[in-house]
Amino acid sequence: MSGVKNQSLSIHPDELKFQFELEKQICCDLRVSNTTDQHVAFKVKTTSPKKYFVRPNTGVIQPWDSCMIRVTLQAQQDYPPDMQCKDKFLLQSTKVAPETDIDELPQDTFNKDSGRTIEDSKLRVVYIFPQSGSTNAEDGYKSSDSNVSSTSIAVQRLRIEKDAAVRQAQQLQRELDTLKRRRSRRNSGFSFKFAIFVALIGIMVGLLLNLSLSSPPPTPGPVPSAPPTDSVPVTAPSTPPTE
Repeated sequence: MSGVKNQSLSIHPDELKFQFELEKQICCDLRVSNTTDQHVAFKVKTTSPKKYFVRPNTGVIQPWDSCMIRVTLQAQQDYPPDMQCKDKFLLQSTKVAPETDIDELPQDTFNKDSGRTIEDSKLRVVYIFPQSGSTNAEDGYKSSDSNVSSTSIAVQRLRIEKDAAVRQAQQLQRELDTLKRRRSRRNSGFSFKFAIFVALIGIMVGLLLNLSLSSPPPTPGPVPSAPPTDSVPVTAPSTPPTE
């Protein structure tokens, strides 16, 4: 695939192609080459900053060196109408002093009012289906087939939606299995605690029974005898004499 060329940098490829899939992050790499004998600073901007993650989005490239920039499309929940994307990227570049560090760049480095010569390179975004197109041996991307009929696109869209539904069903099944395992662990924990409680009560009852059975019965004391009494001789009443 041909690239974008300005006075300082060469950018390959000349457009950002993303093999669009729902609920999935997709990456596209840009190779930016410095074609001069001077240090060149660059900065990447986009019309949709919330949809894309660019690293690095700024940098300094040494003479005749190159840098790889990775652009990541965040996971999307819906298909764009007719798979058409209006997003665009802008790569700005300017020459800087030798051995300039990225942290030392002034805030107005890419401001055209600063008097610097700012070069702009525009890149458009293209969404393609993973199944469409053939592999390009030169750059490793799949080119979209401009002659794909609307019926074929609809079929491919249904396939992708079906795959997304299957993945969602599998995720729900995994969550359901996790809830079942948690509930089972809670129930088993309750039964185990109840068994321990019953066992402790049984042990305490057994100890009490052993103590009551092993203690000796009380020994009966001597029976107290009746107190002694003094014996008094009993005499018959005397008979009065008779005359």
